[in-house]
Amino acid sequence: MNVAQRISIDPTIEKYLSRPRKLLIDGTWIEARSGKTFPVYDPSTGTVLANVAEAEAADVDKAVKAARKAFDDGPWPRMSPSERGRILWKLADLIEKRSEEFATLESLDNGKPLAVARAADVPLTVDMFRYMAGWATKLTGTTIPISFPGDYLSFTLREPVGVVGQIIPWNFPLLMAAWKLAPALATGCTIVLKVAEQTPLTGLLLGELCQEAGLPDGAVNVLAGYGETAGAALAAHEQVDKVAFTGSTEVGKLIVKAASGNLKKVTLELGGKSPVIVLDDADVEQVIPGAAGAIFFNHGQCCCAGSRLMIHKKIFDKVVAGVADQARNIKLGPGLDPETQMGPLVSDEQFQRVTGYIRSGVEQGAEVVTGGKKGSDNGGYFVQPTVLTKTSPDMKVVREEIFGPVVCAQPITDDDLEAIARVANDTPYGLAASVWSRNISKANKLAKRVRAGTVWINCHNVFDASLPFGGYKQSGWGREMGEFVLNNYTEVKAVTTAL
Repeated sequence: MNVAQRISIDPTIEKYLSRPRKLLIDGTWIEARSGKTFPVYDPSTGTVLANVAEAEAADVDKAVKAARKAFDDGPWPRMSPSERGRILWKLADLIEKRSEEFATLESLDNGKPLAVARAADVPLTVDMFRYMAGWATKLTGTTIPISFPGDYLSFTLREPVGVVGQIIPWNFPLLMAAWKLAPALATGCTIVLKVAEQTPLTGLLLGELCQEAGLPDGAVNVLAGYGETAGAALAAHEQVDKVAFTGSTEVGKLIVKAASGNLKKVTLELGGKSPVIVLDDADVEQVIPGAAGAIFFNHGQCCCAGSRLMIHKKIFDKVVAGVADQARNIKLGPGLDPETQMGPLVSDEQFQRVTGYIRSGVEQGAEVVTGGKKGSDNGGYFVQPTVLTKTSPDMKVVREEIFGPVVCAQPITDDDLEAIARVANDTPYGLAASVWSRNISKANKLAKRVRAGTVWINCHNVFDASLPFGGYKQSGWGREMGEFVLNNYTEVKAVTTAL
């Protein structure tokens, strides 16, 4: 018996789950050309939650051609910026109106606590569309006084890049769709969105609201399917002008290779192994819940999760004990259970990955302070929040992204900021970090030395639609959110007229 049966949910959602979900191509909901569907699992029980049409290369080709036609001949790129902005704002209103439905679906599909989906995923999604609705009217060029002899008028235009293939992950399915769709739509691009096969439900529902908001046929096409088939076909398609991907660094490298055929533009928001750097003068009572939240939020399934906890030796034992105590008191359970503080991992594959890393750490000499075991016997993909100590820089649990509720605590034995930064930067990743200190001057000096796209001081996991987010090194190319993301979806054209 699955969660939907054990916990009362809205009949509208039960009805939504009872029918096989289709693909949105050129304004019409259709079956996959092959007729195939695939099961979507409830991660709290391992049972089937819904069935979804499985897009393959033929479906991708049809969706891309629809997006191409919508860009080349359709109204969306030619619509006034203010009208595009009004449609995006209406879409935000529609999502907000159905926020409880979205939050419940997200909890069922991903496993995250309903309270988290209500407080974070849905409101941040609404805010993203509203923020980008405002930018639709502000994509301006500049006039340039060139030095060439004679009289010339020179100026630049910002134009949409064209057809965009977007591939999103399963950890924040609705929010990642918003991060991708909102800026691309604001600029006038048309889109084929490939949702994660593990968590397709809110992305498909979002496609329905895109239609209701007034987006023209073909402007947004939504496909569910596997990365190896639908995702690969989308990244390689010759009529796609740009691909935007969020996911693992390993898959990001495959995306780059697939995109090379027509040299399409690529942006990547990839993995991380983010340090939480606790200096000796930090407020321990602030650090303990902050460091615990940095790794255990969203079950540790965050690309910017604070998975390397670097604590000054003077307060190491106290902070580790406090974080371990926080971990022990986290209540595991199904996402729809109001008492749940941490849900299951998203899939059996992810469960095997995370527990495999824990075993690897122990085999290489790490000590489990708390956790390290399966968190439930009911068939769900639960892993106990885990704190490891006695780790070394060469261990897999320290070097590689785990993407689960596992933190490696390491003592800082040096007071020199340059030395601390070297240890923090000793990773192929550079997505995020946090610095904890009462000395704001020292904290900011260290923040400048850390090679990461985001550095938080005395906080972690603070996001806003106006803040750019992305990584250095193997954590990706380009930025999401803020004004900077608009560069991903626009071309700059220089125009010069002899007067």
